[in-house]
Order: sequence, then C-alpha cells, then structure tokens
Amino acid sequence: MSDKKLRVVHYINQFYAGIGGEEKADVPPEVREAVVGPGMALRAALGDDAEIVATVICGDSYFNEHLEEAQKAVVEMIRQYNPDVVVAGPAFNAGRYGVACGAVAKAVLDELGIPVVSGMFPENPGVDMYRKYAYIVETGNSAASMRQAIPKMAKLAVKVGRGEELGTPEEEGYMERGVRKNIFLDKRGSMRAVEMLVAKLNDQPFTTEYPMPTFDRVEPGKAIADVSKAKIALVTSGGIVPKGNPDRIESSSASKYGKYDIAGVSDLTEDTYETAHGGYDPTYANEDSDRVLPVDVLREMEAAGKIGELHRYFYTTTGNGTSVANAAKFAKEIAAELVADGVQAVILTST
Repeated sequence: MSDKKLRVVHYINQFYAGIGGEEKADVPPEVREAVVGPGMALRAALGDDAEIVATVICGDSYFNEHLEEAQKAVVEMIRQYNPDVVVAGPAFNAGRYGVACGAVAKAVLDELGIPVVSGMFPENPGVDMYRKYAYIVETGNSAASMRQAIPKMAKLAVKVGRGEELGTPEEEGYMERGVRKNIFLDKRGSMRAVEMLVAKLNDQPFTTEYPMPTFDRVEPGKAIADVSKAKIALVTSGGIVPKGNPDRIESSSASKYGKYDIAGVSDLTEDTYETAHGGYDPTYANEDSDRVLPVDVLREMEAAGKIGELHRYFYTTTGNGTSVANAAKFAKEIAAELVADGVQAVILTST
C-alpha cells in the first residue's frame, strides 16, 4: 500500500456550496481551491490518506439543461488538478443532482480515466443511469444520512484512488455496477443451486447469485361500461405547460408537477402552450402541444358524444430522470384529486 497522499477533487451542486436553492440552480460551473460544504466532513473522513485539492460546483438546472457544455467545462476544471480520485456528492434522492454526479463520473472516466465515487439513495435515477461509471455508496433518502454516508464514501475513495483490488459490492459497500467477474469456488454451480433450493424450502436464509429485477405490479382498473358517459382526464409526463412554464417545472428529474385549467380550451396553440421536457426534441411539441396532450381530439369526441366530458384540469410533469419516489408521490396526489373530482378514466400520455 502506498503512503502517498491522494489528491481528491470534490463535485457538489449550488445548494451544498451555499450559493442558494432552486433560485440559483442555473449557476454555471466554477472551481474553488477550497474545501466547501460537505467537503468539510469528507476531509475529516479522509484523514491523512488524502486531501481535497479543489471543489467543482455547478447548478443542477444548468448542468442538466446544458449537459454537453457542462460536462466539458467540469472535466477541464478537474483535469487541471490531476486528481487520483473524484468524489461526487453525495446526492441522496435529489434526482437532478444524482444525474449530474453520474454524468460527471462518466465524463471523468471516459476523458481522464480517473475513478469516481458517489453516494445516492437507491431510487435516485442517477443510480440506474450511471452505475457503470461510478462506485455509488448507498445513502438514505435525505441529507439526514450525511454522517453515515461520508465515511463510507471516503473509505472507498481511498481504496479506488490507490488502485487497490476491490472485493464484491457487498464487501466494499457500493451498489452493483452490472459488472460480471469470473471467480473460483469450491462447489460447482449445480451443488450451490440445490443448497439454495433446500434452504428456501426450509425457510432458511440464502443469497442468490443472480438477483432478478423487481417491478411494481398494479392491478388494472375495471373497464368503463359506457365511455360516452365518462368524465375523462388528461395526465402527461411529456412536460406540456402554459407558455413560459409558470411553475418552473424542471426539464429533467422533476420535483413538482403542474395542474392547469383547460375549461373552454379546444386547441393547444403554439402561442399558448409549450413543453418543458428536456429529454426529446421539443420542436414538434412546441409547434402543436396537442401532439403530446390531445385536447383537440378529445374536444371533438366530447362534442360528438363519444365521451361524456373532458375534465377541466390537466396534470403535467417531466418524466425523464424523475425519481421513482417523486413519481409515486405525484401519482398518489393526482389520483386522489381525480377521484374527488369524479373522474372515471385517465389518458396518460408520454413523449
């Protein structure tokens, strides 16, 4: 093991840098030759093994809305300090922050070949998007788990910074990266499989060697007996909003949704509506938002008696990068309002 003191560059967002919250999320990348925000705890956890030589800061909205430009700028800032390892975050369950940390990891690994350690809640979209490019320590849902997350990240950062051989994710404390390695065991696979089966049949603990993904299963609603008498609502993850995006719904990793009145509206024109979504080419949606949210067609069906009524409100958010926790929260709140308003069916549109 080398006694060399490792050089660490720390990446954080505008909030943890003390610049501001959402109102300052559009600040461009900057670098400070100082220990900033959670870097204080990180420096203490690193001890004599490493030093933080610089902190790179970028607003979450700026990074996600100027991805290529922001990645390039951040990589160049990191390059000049010649670090042994980069630490990004921790981002906990903050979606845009997690995506930014992951994107920084990918760019740093691709361009500089330097390992990156981060910390996120498992449901942060940054985990699934970028787990291959960073060693991501599992954290709690919020910054309340900072005290537990930082020492784990520091320990892992020292190990990868020194190029030491790592054990399994379970042994080293990071989430699986989807990387398979050949290993030699005393028992062949068939014997291990039978032993696991016997353990399962006897309600004894065992660990599978090939975990399968788990998906939510939602019971389908009952069929509408007569659509011509049903009140139907529109909900979209395609980001359609009134012109100017009055509620400032984020272009990715949304933390909010909008509810807008379309009573008397029969056409979403270019002058009145647009998309806030940052995950697809907005040209056609901005020209005619009915392409994503078909108010015009449903008004025609309403007039023809093919549906009973179009609900006077539509709900909207952006789906790309939005955390599972936020999406579930939005759905629960929206569904409760729709039921209270007597809506019998929902048309959910995407991009």
